[in-house]
Amino acid sequence: MKKFLVLLLLVLVAVSSFAAYDIAFIVKATDSDFWQYTIVGAKNAEHDLNGLINITVYGPPSEADIDQQIAILENVISSGPDAIVMSSISSDAPSALLDEAYNAGIPVVLIDNKVFNTGYTAFLATDNAKGGALAADLLIKNLQDRGIALKGKIGLISAMAGVQVLIDRDDGFKARMSEIAPSVEILPTRYIDNDISKAANATEDLLIANNDIIGFFADNNHSGDGVARVIQEQGLGESVISVAYDSDPLEVEAVEMGDLKGLIVQDPHGMGYKGVMFAYMALQGESFPSYFDTGVYVITEDDLDSAEGILDPFTRKRY
Repeated sequence: MKKFLVLLLLVLVAVSSFAAYDIAFIVKATDSDFWQYTIVGAKNAEHDLNGLINITVYGPPSEADIDQQIAILENVISSGPDAIVMSSISSDAPSALLDEAYNAGIPVVLIDNKVFNTGYTAFLATDNAKGGALAADLLIKNLQDRGIALKGKIGLISAMAGVQVLIDRDDGFKARMSEIAPSVEILPTRYIDNDISKAANATEDLLIANNDIIGFFADNNHSGDGVARVIQEQGLGESVISVAYDSDPLEVEAVEMGDLKGLIVQDPHGMGYKGVMFAYMALQGESFPSYFDTGVYVITEDDLDSAEGILDPFTRKRY
Protein backbone atom coordinates (compact mmCIF):
# COMPACT_ATOMS: atom_id res chain seq x y z
CA MET A 1 0.00 0.00 0.00
CA LYS A 2 2.83 2.35 0.92
CA LYS A 3 4.58 1.70 -2.40
CA PHE A 4 1.32 2.38 -4.25
CA LEU A 5 0.87 5.74 -2.47
CA VAL A 6 4.45 6.74 -3.30
CA LEU A 7 3.92 5.80 -6.95
CA LEU A 8 0.64 7.71 -7.05
CA LEU A 9 2.33 10.77 -5.56
CA LEU A 10 5.06 10.63 -8.20
CA VAL A 11 2.47 10.42 -10.97
CA LEU A 12 0.54 13.37 -9.56
CA VAL A 13 3.68 15.45 -9.31
CA ALA A 14 4.59 14.61 -12.91
CA VAL A 15 1.12 15.53 -14.15
CA SER A 16 1.00 18.76 -12.15
CA SER A 17 4.42 19.80 -13.45
CA PHE A 18 3.41 19.35 -17.11
CA ALA A 19 2.71 22.65 -18.83
CA ALA A 20 0.81 22.62 -22.08
CA TYR A 21 2.55 24.35 -24.98
CA ASP A 22 1.32 27.90 -25.56
CA ILE A 23 0.75 28.50 -29.27
CA ALA A 24 -0.10 31.98 -30.56
CA PHE A 25 -2.46 31.93 -33.52
CA ILE A 26 -2.41 35.27 -35.39
CA VAL A 27 -4.93 35.88 -38.18
CA LYS A 28 -5.13 38.66 -40.75
CA ALA A 29 -8.46 39.98 -39.53
CA THR A 30 -11.24 39.21 -37.09
CA ASP A 31 -14.01 40.77 -39.24
CA SER A 32 -13.93 38.04 -41.88
CA ASP A 33 -15.61 34.65 -41.88
CA PHE A 34 -12.60 33.23 -43.72
CA TRP A 35 -10.29 33.92 -40.78
CA GLN A 36 -12.91 32.74 -38.32
CA TYR A 37 -12.88 29.46 -40.26
CA THR A 38 -9.11 29.16 -39.71
CA ILE A 39 -9.74 29.71 -36.00
CA VAL A 40 -12.21 26.81 -36.00
CA GLY A 41 -9.46 24.64 -37.44
CA ALA A 42 -6.93 25.82 -34.86
CA LYS A 43 -9.33 25.24 -31.96
CA ASN A 44 -10.25 21.80 -33.32
CA ALA A 45 -6.54 20.93 -33.27
CA GLU A 46 -6.36 22.13 -29.67
CA HIS A 47 -9.36 19.94 -28.87
CA ASP A 48 -7.86 16.88 -30.56
CA LEU A 49 -4.53 17.31 -28.76
CA ASN A 50 -6.51 17.16 -25.53
CA GLY A 51 -4.61 19.36 -23.09
CA LEU A 52 -1.20 19.24 -24.78
CA ILE A 53 -1.50 22.78 -26.16
CA ASN A 54 -3.23 26.06 -25.41
CA ILE A 55 -4.26 28.23 -28.36
CA THR A 56 -4.52 32.00 -27.98
CA VAL A 57 -6.02 33.83 -30.94
CA TYR A 58 -4.92 37.31 -32.00
CA GLY A 59 -5.69 39.55 -34.96
CA PRO A 60 -6.57 43.10 -36.05
CA PRO A 61 -10.14 43.95 -37.03
CA SER A 62 -9.40 44.35 -40.75
CA GLU A 63 -6.91 43.17 -43.34
CA ALA A 64 -6.14 46.85 -43.91
CA ASP A 65 -4.66 47.11 -40.38
CA ILE A 66 -1.06 46.11 -41.15
CA ASP A 67 0.47 48.28 -38.41
CA GLN A 68 -1.88 46.85 -35.80
CA GLN A 69 -0.99 43.29 -36.77
CA ILE A 70 2.72 44.13 -36.43
CA ALA A 71 2.08 45.58 -32.96
CA ILE A 72 0.22 42.38 -32.03
CA LEU A 73 3.16 40.29 -33.24
CA GLU A 74 5.61 42.36 -31.18
CA ASN A 75 3.52 41.81 -28.05
CA VAL A 76 3.14 38.10 -28.78
CA ILE A 77 6.89 37.60 -29.17
CA SER A 78 7.63 39.53 -25.98
CA SER A 79 5.23 37.23 -24.10
CA GLY A 80 7.39 34.22 -25.01
CA PRO A 81 5.03 31.72 -26.69
CA ASP A 82 6.23 28.21 -27.41
CA ALA A 83 5.24 28.55 -31.08
CA ILE A 84 3.64 31.05 -33.47
CA VAL A 85 1.18 30.25 -36.27
CA MET A 86 0.56 33.36 -38.37
CA SER A 87 -1.19 34.55 -41.47
CA SER A 88 0.54 37.82 -42.21
CA ILE A 89 -1.20 40.65 -44.05
CA SER A 90 2.14 41.80 -45.45
CA SER A 91 4.83 39.65 -47.04
CA ASP A 92 7.53 42.05 -45.84
CA ALA A 93 6.54 44.05 -42.75
CA PRO A 94 6.94 41.28 -40.12
CA SER A 95 10.14 39.79 -41.59
CA ALA A 96 12.59 41.03 -38.94
CA LEU A 97 10.27 40.18 -36.03
CA LEU A 98 9.54 36.66 -37.25
CA ASP A 99 13.19 36.05 -38.03
CA GLU A 100 14.09 37.12 -34.48
CA ALA A 101 11.52 34.70 -33.05
CA TYR A 102 12.64 31.86 -35.31
CA ASN A 103 16.31 32.35 -34.44
CA ALA A 104 15.38 32.40 -30.76
CA GLY A 105 14.09 28.84 -31.16
CA ILE A 106 10.37 29.59 -31.48
CA PRO A 107 8.76 27.51 -34.26
CA VAL A 108 7.14 29.85 -36.80
CA VAL A 109 4.44 28.36 -39.02
CA LEU A 110 3.12 30.61 -41.80
CA ILE A 111 -0.33 30.02 -43.25
CA ASP A 112 -1.95 31.51 -46.36
CA ASN A 113 0.67 34.20 -47.06
CA LYS A 114 4.43 33.72 -47.24
CA VAL A 115 6.72 36.23 -45.53
CA PHE A 116 10.00 36.90 -47.29
CA ASN A 117 13.45 37.33 -45.75
CA THR A 118 12.69 35.39 -42.59
CA GLY A 119 13.33 31.96 -41.22
CA TYR A 120 10.25 29.81 -40.76
CA THR A 121 9.40 26.27 -39.78
CA ALA A 122 6.67 25.53 -42.33
CA PHE A 123 4.44 27.28 -44.84
CA LEU A 124 0.89 26.11 -45.62
CA ALA A 125 -1.07 27.75 -48.41
CA THR A 126 -3.29 27.48 -51.45
CA ASP A 127 -1.76 27.47 -54.93
CA ASN A 128 -3.32 30.85 -55.63
CA ALA A 129 -2.09 31.14 -59.22
CA LYS A 130 -3.91 27.88 -59.90
CA GLY A 131 -7.00 29.23 -58.16
CA GLY A 132 -6.96 32.36 -60.31
CA ALA A 133 -6.71 30.22 -63.44
CA LEU A 134 -9.66 28.11 -62.28
CA ALA A 135 -11.67 31.33 -61.82
CA ALA A 136 -10.95 32.26 -65.44
CA ASP A 137 -12.03 28.80 -66.64
CA LEU A 138 -15.25 29.04 -64.64
CA LEU A 139 -16.08 32.52 -65.90
CA ILE A 140 -15.45 31.64 -69.57
CA LYS A 141 -17.48 28.42 -69.31
CA ASN A 142 -20.45 30.36 -67.96
CA LEU A 143 -20.17 32.96 -70.72
CA GLN A 144 -20.08 30.21 -73.36
CA ASP A 145 -22.99 28.33 -71.78
CA ARG A 146 -25.10 31.50 -72.14
CA GLY A 147 -24.00 32.26 -75.68
CA ILE A 148 -22.27 35.48 -74.64
CA ALA A 149 -19.55 36.40 -77.14
CA LEU A 150 -16.00 36.32 -75.81
CA LYS A 151 -15.32 39.98 -76.39
CA GLY A 152 -15.86 43.01 -74.23
CA LYS A 153 -14.42 43.70 -70.80
CA ILE A 154 -13.90 42.05 -67.43
CA GLY A 155 -13.69 43.98 -64.17
CA LEU A 156 -11.16 42.78 -61.61
CA ILE A 157 -11.95 43.78 -58.02
CA SER A 158 -9.08 43.12 -55.59
CA ALA A 159 -9.17 43.33 -51.82
CA MET A 160 -5.76 44.93 -51.32
CA ALA A 161 -2.76 46.14 -53.29
CA GLY A 162 0.65 44.61 -52.62
CA VAL A 163 -0.53 41.38 -50.95
CA GLN A 164 1.25 38.41 -52.50
CA VAL A 165 -1.61 35.91 -52.31
CA LEU A 166 -3.89 38.36 -54.12
CA ILE A 167 -1.20 39.19 -56.67
CA ASP A 168 -0.86 35.46 -57.38
CA ARG A 169 -4.62 35.03 -57.79
CA ASP A 170 -4.96 38.02 -60.09
CA ASP A 171 -1.90 37.09 -62.17
CA GLY A 172 -3.16 33.50 -62.48
CA PHE A 173 -6.54 34.79 -63.63
CA LYS A 174 -5.09 37.20 -66.18
CA ALA A 175 -2.62 34.66 -67.57
CA ARG A 176 -5.33 32.05 -68.09
CA MET A 177 -7.69 34.62 -69.65
CA SER A 178 -5.01 35.57 -72.17
CA GLU A 179 -4.83 31.88 -73.17
CA ILE A 180 -8.52 31.04 -73.45
CA ALA A 181 -10.13 34.42 -74.24
CA PRO A 182 -7.50 36.74 -75.76
CA SER A 183 -10.16 39.04 -77.24
CA VAL A 184 -11.52 39.89 -73.78
CA GLU A 185 -10.01 42.99 -72.17
CA ILE A 186 -9.32 42.91 -68.45
CA LEU A 187 -9.77 46.39 -67.03
CA PRO A 188 -7.19 47.89 -64.63
CA THR A 189 -7.56 46.35 -61.18
CA ARG A 190 -9.67 48.23 -58.66
CA TYR A 191 -8.45 47.94 -55.05
CA ILE A 192 -11.02 48.28 -52.27
CA ASP A 193 -9.09 48.07 -48.93
CA ASN A 194 -10.98 44.88 -48.11
CA ASP A 195 -14.19 46.90 -47.68
CA ILE A 196 -17.50 45.51 -48.99
CA SER A 197 -19.03 48.94 -49.59
CA LYS A 198 -15.96 50.08 -51.53
CA ALA A 199 -16.17 46.90 -53.60
CA ALA A 200 -19.79 47.68 -54.44
CA ASN A 201 -18.92 51.27 -55.35
CA ALA A 202 -16.06 50.12 -57.58
CA THR A 203 -18.37 47.65 -59.32
CA GLU A 204 -20.98 50.34 -59.94
CA ASP A 205 -18.34 52.75 -61.27
CA LEU A 206 -17.02 50.19 -63.74
CA LEU A 207 -20.50 49.32 -64.97
CA ILE A 208 -21.30 53.00 -65.54
CA ALA A 209 -18.01 53.69 -67.33
CA ASN A 210 -18.05 50.55 -69.48
CA ASN A 211 -21.25 49.45 -71.17
CA ASP A 212 -19.53 46.38 -72.63
CA ILE A 213 -18.58 44.65 -69.36
CA ILE A 214 -19.41 40.96 -69.58
CA GLY A 215 -18.08 39.80 -66.21
CA PHE A 216 -16.24 40.35 -62.95
CA PHE A 217 -13.61 38.49 -60.98
CA ALA A 218 -13.43 39.32 -57.26
CA ASP A 219 -10.33 37.97 -55.53
CA ASN A 220 -11.57 37.48 -51.95
CA ASN A 221 -14.77 37.22 -49.95
CA HIS A 222 -15.26 40.94 -49.19
CA SER A 223 -14.68 41.93 -52.80
CA GLY A 224 -17.01 39.11 -53.83
CA ASP A 225 -19.71 40.32 -51.44
CA GLY A 226 -19.53 43.82 -52.94
CA VAL A 227 -19.72 42.63 -56.53
CA ALA A 228 -22.62 40.29 -55.76
CA ARG A 229 -24.54 43.10 -54.07
CA VAL A 230 -24.49 45.25 -57.21
CA ILE A 231 -25.20 42.36 -59.59
CA GLN A 232 -28.25 41.47 -57.48
CA GLU A 233 -29.50 45.05 -57.15
CA GLN A 234 -29.24 45.67 -60.90
CA GLY A 235 -30.54 42.26 -61.95
CA LEU A 236 -27.45 41.46 -64.02
CA GLY A 237 -26.92 37.84 -62.98
CA GLU A 238 -27.41 36.40 -66.47
CA SER A 239 -25.72 39.14 -68.50
CA VAL A 240 -22.68 40.06 -66.38
CA ILE A 241 -21.07 36.80 -65.30
CA SER A 242 -19.25 37.07 -61.98
CA VAL A 243 -17.08 34.67 -60.00
CA ALA A 244 -15.27 35.18 -56.72
CA TYR A 245 -12.66 33.70 -54.43
CA ASP A 246 -13.33 32.29 -50.92
CA SER A 247 -16.66 31.72 -49.23
CA ASP A 248 -18.73 33.39 -46.58
CA PRO A 249 -22.51 33.32 -46.04
CA LEU A 250 -23.13 36.28 -48.36
CA GLU A 251 -21.11 34.71 -51.17
CA VAL A 252 -22.84 31.36 -50.75
CA GLU A 253 -26.22 33.09 -50.85
CA ALA A 254 -25.13 34.93 -54.01
CA VAL A 255 -24.33 31.60 -55.67
CA GLU A 256 -27.72 30.24 -54.62
CA MET A 257 -29.41 33.33 -56.13
CA GLY A 258 -27.33 33.20 -59.33
CA ASP A 259 -25.60 36.54 -58.78
CA LEU A 260 -22.25 34.76 -58.53
CA LYS A 261 -21.79 31.78 -60.83
CA GLY A 262 -19.28 30.09 -58.61
CA LEU A 263 -16.58 30.35 -55.98
CA ILE A 264 -12.94 29.40 -55.90
CA VAL A 265 -12.68 28.03 -52.39
CA GLN A 266 -9.68 27.35 -50.19
CA ASP A 267 -9.53 25.17 -47.08
CA PRO A 268 -9.24 27.68 -44.22
CA HIS A 269 -10.14 25.03 -41.65
CA GLY A 270 -7.29 22.89 -42.93
CA MET A 271 -4.88 25.83 -42.79
CA GLY A 272 -5.70 26.43 -39.14
CA TYR A 273 -5.80 22.79 -38.14
CA LYS A 274 -2.66 21.65 -39.95
CA GLY A 275 -0.81 24.85 -39.08
CA VAL A 276 -1.29 24.19 -35.37
CA MET A 277 -0.47 20.50 -35.78
CA PHE A 278 2.78 21.34 -37.59
CA ALA A 279 3.69 23.73 -34.77
CA TYR A 280 3.09 21.00 -32.21
CA MET A 281 5.08 18.50 -34.25
CA ALA A 282 7.97 20.98 -34.41
CA LEU A 283 7.90 21.34 -30.63
CA GLN A 284 8.02 17.56 -30.37
CA GLY A 285 10.97 17.32 -32.75
CA GLU A 286 8.95 15.47 -35.38
CA SER A 287 9.44 15.83 -39.14
CA PHE A 288 6.96 17.34 -41.60
CA PRO A 289 7.10 19.11 -44.98
CA SER A 290 8.35 22.69 -45.07
CA TYR A 291 5.62 23.47 -47.64
CA PHE A 292 2.11 22.04 -47.70
CA ASP A 293 -0.50 22.78 -50.40
CA THR A 294 -3.86 23.04 -48.64
CA GLY A 295 -5.88 22.69 -51.86
CA VAL A 296 -8.36 24.70 -53.91
CA TYR A 297 -11.92 23.83 -55.00
CA VAL A 298 -14.39 25.07 -57.60
CA ILE A 299 -17.88 25.39 -56.10
CA THR A 300 -20.98 26.09 -58.19
CA GLU A 301 -24.67 26.01 -57.33
CA ASP A 302 -24.71 22.26 -58.01
CA ASP A 303 -22.04 21.68 -55.34
CA LEU A 304 -23.47 23.69 -52.45
CA ASP A 305 -25.06 20.81 -50.54
CA SER A 306 -22.15 18.40 -50.86
CA ALA A 307 -19.51 21.03 -50.00
CA GLU A 308 -20.98 22.26 -46.72
CA GLY A 309 -17.91 21.33 -44.67
CA ILE A 310 -15.63 23.36 -46.96
CA LEU A 311 -18.02 26.30 -47.35
CA ASP A 312 -18.95 26.55 -43.68
CA PRO A 313 -16.33 25.09 -41.31
CA PHE A 314 -18.43 26.23 -38.35
CA THR A 315 -20.31 22.97 -38.96
CA ARG A 316 -17.08 21.12 -38.11
CA LYS A 317 -16.61 22.57 -34.63
CA ARG A 318 -15.63 20.01 -31.99
CA TYR A 319 -14.83 22.30 -29.07
